[in-house]
Amino acid sequence: MIKLVLFDVDGVLTDGTIWMDGSGEAVKGFHVQDGLAVSLLRVHGIRCGVLSGKTSAPLDARIKQLGFDVAVTGTLGKIEALAAITGEQGISSEEVAYVGDDVVDLPLAGIVGRFYAPSDAHPVVLAAADVVLTRPGGRGVAREAAEHVLAAHGLSLEDMYRPLVETMTSSHVVQ
Repeated sequence: MIKLVLFDVDGVLTDGTIWMDGSGEAVKGFHVQDGLAVSLLRVHGIRCGVLSGKTSAPLDARIKQLGFDVAVTGTLGKIEALAAITGEQGISSEEVAYVGDDVVDLPLAGIVGRFYAPSDAHPVVLAAADVVLTRPGGRGVAREAAEHVLAAHGLSLEDMYRPLVETMTSSHVVQ
C-alpha cells in the first residue's frame, strides 16, 4: 500500500516553463487540480511531498501553501533523499509513489513502489515508468496520479471524493 506520494516539480507540478523577470526572479505556474490532489490524498491518510532538484521562492511558497508533509528541494541525489525521507517517515521505499518526468528522476524507477510519469516525460522515463499518465506536466498530473493511487487502494471515484467534498467548507482544502 502506498503511504506517501512524492512529486518532482518542474515538468510535473509545473509544465517545466520557468519565467524570469528582469532581475532574474523565477515565476512558476501551478495547476489548481494538483493542489486539490494533495487534499484528496490527505483525506485518505496518504502523505504527500516534493522531491525536486531545484529550489525557488515560488516553489517554497507553494510548498507552504499546500502544507506538504515532506519537502526536499535543491538536490539531484534522489536515491539518498528517498532513503532519508523513508527513514524519517518510518516507511519502506515500496510504500512510496513517485511522479517524475526527466532523466534525473530515473534512479527512483524500480526502487519506489510505483513510478509515474506525465505523458510528456522524456522517452527513457516513459519506458521506465510503471504508469504513464494521460496528462502532461503542469496540467493536473498530480490529480491523475492521486486518483490512480486511491483506485489501487480499492476506491471508486465517488468514494475518493466523498470525504473531500464533506470537508470543502473547512480550511483544510487548498487548491
